[in-house]
Amino acid sequence: MNPLDALTVTRASLDDWHHVAQWAADEGWNPGSGDTACFHPTDPAGFFLGRIDGRPVSALSIVTYSPRYAFLGYYLVHPELRRQGLGLATWRAAFPHAGDRTVGLDAVPAQRATYERSGFVTAHDTIRYTGRPDRSGAPTAPGVVPVTPAHLDAIAAYDQECFPADRRAFLTRWLTAPGHTAYAHLRDGEIAGYGVIRPARSGQRVGPLFADTEEGAEALLDALVGSVGEDEEVCVDVPEPHRAGHAVVTGRGLKASSHTVRMYTGAVPEVRAERGFGVTSLELG
Repeated sequence: MNPLDALTVTRASLDDWHHVAQWAADEGWNPGSGDTACFHPTDPAGFFLGRIDGRPVSALSIVTYSPRYAFLGYYLVHPELRRQGLGLATWRAAFPHAGDRTVGLDAVPAQRATYERSGFVTAHDTIRYTGRPDRSGAPTAPGVVPVTPAHLDAIAAYDQECFPADRRAFLTRWLTAPGHTAYAHLRDGEIAGYGVIRPARSGQRVGPLFADTEEGAEALLDALVGSVGEDEEVCVDVPEPHRAGHAVVTGRGLKASSHTVRMYTGAVPEVRAERGFGVTSLELG
């Protein structure tokens, strides 16, 4: 029997998505340990799972952040069932959820041409840096403070200038999730940057790392790294055009380990790109 004839694609529950997160881990994506609990409530209708005889075989998320912007991730097919059209069938079932929004994604290089055929255009590469950082910098530089609930409104407003949509509800979870540590950089009492570090399947992931200045990003990264064990490996995903971002992470001893390709359909959203020293997540933008 043709597997396509037996495929059904439905919206995925939070419990369903734990299976998909394990697939992502098996692919070497190194998702954060608690990402699913933060990601899924962002748009519960935007997570899709393909099944054959009740068995999960394919997945895709397409999270709508606003009437103008969505982000696609977790485009996966179980390794035993690839090259049989299941991924494309899942895509066709899920993609209409984006409506006429601009859609962003981070592609593995091998799939770049696949996305181009669906109308995506490359914006830039994103470089993943990994390693055990140099900890010689001050762990709590002046103006760098732990994030508290009192900072949420200001951080959400700052974030909206760095990301193409208001994601306050997501940030409420992201800043306070178990295992997540968040720091803000204050200048004259105002938010001048913030960052989050979280446990992953391997080591720790930093994201986002947003700051007004290179010095602010360095201070935030030092504080975040200083909050985890000295033997922990850390990774940060830095947009390729951001020269200062690369300088910050390489200056702490991290090395380029892989890269992805940021792509969009539609108009590329305008943001304060100079603040983006590290992206939040390759799976959710």
